[in-house]
Amino acid sequence: MAAPKPEPRRALTMRSLGALIPAVARPAFRRHPAALAQVMTDWAEIVGPDLARCTVPRRLSAGVLTLGCAGPVAMELQHLAPELIARVNRSCGHGTVRSLKLVQDLVAGAAPPPRPAPRDPPPPVPIPDMEDGPLKDALAALGARIRERAGRR
Repeated sequence: MAAPKPEPRRALTMRSLGALIPAVARPAFRRHPAALAQVMTDWAEIVGPDLARCTVPRRLSAGVLTLGCAGPVAMELQHLAPELIARVNRSCGHGTVRSLKLVQDLVAGAAPPPRPAPRDPPPPVPIPDMEDGPLKDALAALGARIRERAGRR
């Protein structure tokens, strides 16, 4: 009969959570730097509400901050680049951003689509053979919408 395999030795010492965090967080921060998260959350305070409406920070890699912007805004951002870099570095720490890369982004400057004007409901279809109640009201309204849609075709 073979001898049972010994169980692997386990470290029965207590370790603080703070000692484990760097090993767990390091891969995540390599993909998405913490400075980018701060820039994205504080973007309106960093650049102001006017520029925040038409620009979106997309990526921060090797000191290059990629900004999505609507076409005409790119020219203005080129002139404001030194000031924007200084503002971001003041907020996130010296040397975080060395240059800007501008990419055209249709979402950055797009206004939300206008809501359609509310329409009056069409007159309900009469249903004389049915007793009054919520079912009759619902069917009458459904019939009115169907009649209205058929009239548009």
